Amino acid sequence: MSSAAVRRLMASVSSSLSIKPGRSLWRPRSQIYQPSRSFVVASSSSFANDNCEFVIVGGGNAAGYAARTFVEHGMANGKLCIVSKEAYAPYERPALTKGYLFPPDKKPARLPGFHTCVGSGGERQTPEWYKQQGIEMLHEDPVTGIDMEKQTLTTNSGKLLKYGSLIVATGCTASRFPEKIGGNLPGVHYIRDVADADSLISSLEKAQKVVVVGGGYIGMEVAAAAVGWKLDTTVIFPEEHLLQRLFTPSLAQKYEELYKENGVNFLKGVSIKNLEAGSDGRVAAVKLEDGSTIEADTIIIGIGAKPAVGPFHKAGLSTTVGGIQVDGQFRTGFPGIFAIGDVAAFPLKMYDRIARVEHVDHARRSAQHCVKSLLTVQTHTYDYLPHFYSRVFEYEGSPRKVWWQFYGDNVGEIVEIGSFDPKIVSFWIESGKLKGVLLESGSPEEFQLLPKLARSQPVIDKAKLQNASSVEEALQIAQTSL
Repeated sequence: MSSAAVRRLMASVSSSLSIKPGRSLWRPRSQIYQPSRSFVVASSSSFANDNCEFVIVGGGNAAGYAARTFVEHGMANGKLCIVSKEAYAPYERPALTKGYLFPPDKKPARLPGFHTCVGSGGERQTPEWYKQQGIEMLHEDPVTGIDMEKQTLTTNSGKLLKYGSLIVATGCTASRFPEKIGGNLPGVHYIRDVADADSLISSLEKAQKVVVVGGGYIGMEVAAAAVGWKLDTTVIFPEEHLLQRLFTPSLAQKYEELYKENGVNFLKGVSIKNLEAGSDGRVAAVKLEDGSTIEADTIIIGIGAKPAVGPFHKAGLSTTVGGIQVDGQFRTGFPGIFAIGDVAAFPLKMYDRIARVEHVDHARRSAQHCVKSLLTVQTHTYDYLPHFYSRVFEYEGSPRKVWWQFYGDNVGEIVEIGSFDPKIVSFWIESGKLKGVLLESGSPEEFQLLPKLARSQPVIDKAKLQNASSVEEALQIAQTSL
């Protein structure tokens, strides 16, 4: 792969916000298949692996929250099977790039501490919980094939599994550097699951020079964790500033200054030619397109992700945002097949476009909406308000813990109020209406105001907002406009 191609790869993948505009491709409601309800299995605490009324494929957030919703409706015991490539029960995946990577003296997160649904204050669903609920779990056995007419799944081990209703919750896979430019060298890491995080920790324990490739969520969170290990850390990305899909240039600059104060170096607007190995075969350096090199014994690639459609591409893919195409109930165009979470391309009702959202909030909500639609008479369309957040430097001893939240759509003009210390707020205004809002270091009450503003999209006085002397005053002006 040429250096120009690598640059295009890094620039094209989504390292942060994954809401993409597109046109609706849905058929009229009367032409959308209703889920199949003809397959019935007697309720029992144990049942054959090859016969399940409901099957969830996937082991992440969406699968865990879907399982909880089945239990809440009394439809899990003896009826539900979860098929996962992972060795663990579903867990809160954001912990992997936040608490899990903390060094041992910073109280790192570990399982079973972050199984779903603790991320939203729910019960911790440990492996024992699934047994108690009569839910069959097939671990480390990914689905490799599907016959939609016979309603059967084939797994990697050769198991044939018949389903009545199928929920695809396979999420995403990390975008990787090609092998021929060093993407698979020892010491090069990608993070999507616990095994990935464990492998990275084993490298961090011996590391001296760390390079993080990518300036989005993964890059920012991993770099902050590396600071906790007191490592020489450099972040490299092709864009002009951090989290370019969401942050304003001025906001990104403030974050970059904070990272620099913690010893992190930045190389912005550069392209990588290849990763170089040392005499021991491990990665030793990053070679840039301009010929310069940066030494590194550990490299983390965080350049985005791709929907893990696998054999489920047969259910129909979106041509605008990728992923499996669904309607407002998360139904595909085939009987009894649904898709939720990162892999689903769904109608974003608020903004009248098709979207695919890679975020834990959507994974949780889509799972709950889908299962309720499947099990009850719920017919209303999923009406999602885009929500993104990140937390960094949360470990003990950190001089400043950073937590921001964003709601809405980042379109239009931007009004930014406040300084980074103690807090800052950014408003996106289009045609006089408030479309999106991001708040850093807000109080619980202030954070609770954000979704109300973004959902209501009130007409707001931009000039008055610009003249606000503080974040508190700006938020009061916005609240008054509701």
